[in-house]
Amino acid sequence: MKCWLLAFMLLHIIPTEAGFGVGGGVGVNVGPVGVGGGGSVWIGGGINGQNPPSGSSSSDLGRAYTALQAWKSAISDDPTKVLDTWVGPDVCSYKGVFCADSEDGQTIVAGIDLNHANLKGILVKELSFLTEMSLIHLNSNRFSGTIPDTFRDLNSLQELDLSNNQFSGPFPTTTLYIPNLIYLDLRFNNFTGSIPDELFNKNLDAIFLNNNQFEGELPQSLGNAQASVINLANNKFSGNFPSNFGFIGTKLKEILFLNNQLTGCIPEGVGLFSEIQVFDVSFNSLMGHLPDTISCLQEIEVLNLAHNKLSGVLPDLVCSLKSLVNLTVAYNFFSGFSQECAKLYYRNVGFDFSLNCIPGKNMQRPQPQCSLIPGGGLNCLRIPGAKPLVCGSVLPSSSSSSSSP
Repeated sequence: MKCWLLAFMLLHIIPTEAGFGVGGGVGVNVGPVGVGGGGSVWIGGGINGQNPPSGSSSSDLGRAYTALQAWKSAISDDPTKVLDTWVGPDVCSYKGVFCADSEDGQTIVAGIDLNHANLKGILVKELSFLTEMSLIHLNSNRFSGTIPDTFRDLNSLQELDLSNNQFSGPFPTTTLYIPNLIYLDLRFNNFTGSIPDELFNKNLDAIFLNNNQFEGELPQSLGNAQASVINLANNKFSGNFPSNFGFIGTKLKEILFLNNQLTGCIPEGVGLFSEIQVFDVSFNSLMGHLPDTISCLQEIEVLNLAHNKLSGVLPDLVCSLKSLVNLTVAYNFFSGFSQECAKLYYRNVGFDFSLNCIPGKNMQRPQPQCSLIPGGGLNCLRIPGAKPLVCGSVLPSSSSSSSSP
């Protein structure tokens, strides 16, 4: 069982992921990351708040009081009166603040959950005093400004959820220096600019950057990511996929690029995603034929290629994927599909091939649009010749790879 599932049971909190859907993509319900403490028991949160036991560290809770009072002063609107409980030194009785017994028997602030509190304000540097805290949930508030640089001192923080707020400015690089961070959720904010190469070199299990204003090319380091979920949808990313795309660790379950400005090919390396379940590149400007290595995606359930400029015949190797639940190729320039694709309806697989260039099928593009196929001669094969691709691995070889049609 993942640690965040354990935290879910301890907290009895249903994770709130407001606005999780990303315009045609499929999201992942990733719960809170575990809060550490070796089986600690939650004793606060303004529900069953208790006074700190005599063995607790008064200095730690004193610093927590200083931090939380500083933050309270920086919150200008509290329509649900959450902060009315933030009075006095017993921080474990504050609503949204959760305390736990640490391994050495001391009481610590282990988490803050203010999801959907509709608070307006900023984050303050004093929050870095909460060095034992393992999660911060601030989904669906009205926090603005930037993330304090002092957040890098949150040595125990595993989950940071700042989604659905009004944060702005460039990517908050301070999050890259939080040593034990596993879950980073910045979606539905107003962040701008490029994302740093270092992001995908971190040991993050979930990366949510969707629904911001990020732009520029995807970092080459994307191939180093160890995450199981990556969502970059609804931004302004442009250019080609990184040349090492597909060499991401096999932990990857879902990756979403929909509604960006990506161009070029879907690279052959996609076949290395042996455990991927959702792959969504819809609403971009991708061209060329599909790589044969898509046949390696035996766990894929949702494959969304819609609203691109892809062409060629949709082959058996795609439609034969055993785990398919939904295949969407609408609004492309495919010129036909195989016999196996025609059988998808009998397998109860959702299959949308509308507005392509398939002769004899209904709801296709007008013929003049099909007379010139975008990127029809594009060479999409980019696997190094010394390492030919096979499903799930790259085998050493001195033979060279041939170009895709």
